[in-house]
Amino acid sequence: MTNLDGRVALVTGAARGIGAEIARTYARAGASVGVLDLEEELTRETVASIGKEGGRALGLGADVADAAQVERAVERVVQELGGLDIVVNNAGVTRDNLLFKMTEDDWDTVVNVHMRGVFLVTRAAQKIMVERRYGRVVNISSTSALGNRGQANYSAAKAGIQGFTRTTAIELGPFGVTVNSIGPGYVDTEMTRATAERLGVPVERRLADVAATLPMRRVGKPADIANAALFLAAEESGFVTGQVLYVDGGRSVR
Repeated sequence: MTNLDGRVALVTGAARGIGAEIARTYARAGASVGVLDLEEELTRETVASIGKEGGRALGLGADVADAAQVERAVERVVQELGGLDIVVNNAGVTRDNLLFKMTEDDWDTVVNVHMRGVFLVTRAAQKIMVERRYGRVVNISSTSALGNRGQANYSAAKAGIQGFTRTTAIELGPFGVTVNSIGPGYVDTEMTRATAERLGVPVERRLADVAATLPMRRVGKPADIANAALFLAAEESGFVTGQVLYVDGGRSVR
């Protein structure tokens, strides 16, 4: 396993699903992890699970779209965990609807959490990373960046994250900071299960239907994304930057 001993990571949207699995994976690799979600109370389960395995974690509550809250959260990570080497921008929400039904609030909520959140967290973190001349930023995009019916807001935000990734990789590279993006495909999480339920489709049937369309014939697991995030966080991955790694069972190559 990649060794992250002595590193400090901050993972947003880490109360459950992909974010929680990335936080646990980093902790198993030796990193101290700031576990951030909208409210600190929501992070307790992830923090506790890391502690049970002998890891070190700090629960944090912040709205990633609020600059002041983000700055305070980053300051706590630096003060209480001793620095900041790795950031994973994973926080996200969905407000799916067809364009003619989509409200301005649906659009603003998704774009603010995804795009503004990635901007604010990365901006706050890069100050520490540039000074230390070392850093790893991993932004969670999506195959929806390639287009997905009923997700004009989400698709636009995830595509924007990819542009942000490439540009900040250019700007931060001279300071030893890499910036990459992961584009998950359909991953079995609480959020995707809730979407199936909202559509009135039995969850297991939805998972089977999606799996049948993929070359790998299965949907993703949070661990699939966490392993990619671990690779991109490694010191040995320092020549990989500005990239989008699709982890989608082959959907994007069809």
